[in-house]
Amino acid sequence: MHRFLLTPRWWGINVFVALAVPFCLFMGSWQLGRFEDRVDSHREATAERPADQAAAPLDSLLPVDKKTSGRLASTSGEYAEQLLVPDRRLDGKSGFYVLTLLKTDAGKAVPVVRGWLPGTADAAKAPAAPTGRVEVTGALQASENSGTKGVHSQGGLPAGQLGVIGAAALVNIVPYGLYDAWLTVQTPADGMTPVPAQAPTNTGLDLKAFQNLGYTGEWFVFVAFVLFMWFRLYRREVETLRDAEAGLVPAAADQA
Repeated sequence: MHRFLLTPRWWGINVFVALAVPFCLFMGSWQLGRFEDRVDSHREATAERPADQAAAPLDSLLPVDKKTSGRLASTSGEYAEQLLVPDRRLDGKSGFYVLTLLKTDAGKAVPVVRGWLPGTADAAKAPAAPTGRVEVTGALQASENSGTKGVHSQGGLPAGQLGVIGAAALVNIVPYGLYDAWLTVQTPADGMTPVPAQAPTNTGLDLKAFQNLGYTGEWFVFVAFVLFMWFRLYRREVETLRDAEAGLVPAAADQA
């Protein structure tokens, strides 16, 4: 009855099933692992920092990673050039960041977002930075890039404005070395609103994360489909053979 499983056609079917099932299981497990990694990254990035955690020296927290992003960092130096970062939204309102370069005692500069103001970017609205040597404490942030949510990456901004906060965008603006990070002051003065620290990129439960979860389901559905189709072909073959033995179909059907 089951000798048909040894025919060349069924050898091909069985080999295909034997390869397809573990491949689909592997791909589904891999996609599930990707989703779990994103969940773990999201939890780590959004974990609350201890309220009593003291600020650490800036250099000790670099380079910025999932653990140090959002940590309070401290450094000292003198404020230099001031730039405006337009088209930044906060609490559902449009406004701009006031960013000032801090030339640290180490010789390199770090961008410091001193606060947010509503409306169109206007240098006349931005409070001047303190003069002389200052101590600055702010939440550490990784440099932005053109893919960071909310950045103005099209270019064509007026002089004195910056679309992307990062060393790559500032290297042609200032004549000194830069840290590949920036700080956002959590207690700004002069009526500005503090800019909250953001989670590092690629750590959120975004569309990509749920795409991984969706692909996981698809691969496991493929496994079920392959097994279902194999069983359906097997059952049809058996039924055809039984019908042939009972004389319900020509015996030649046995060779189908």
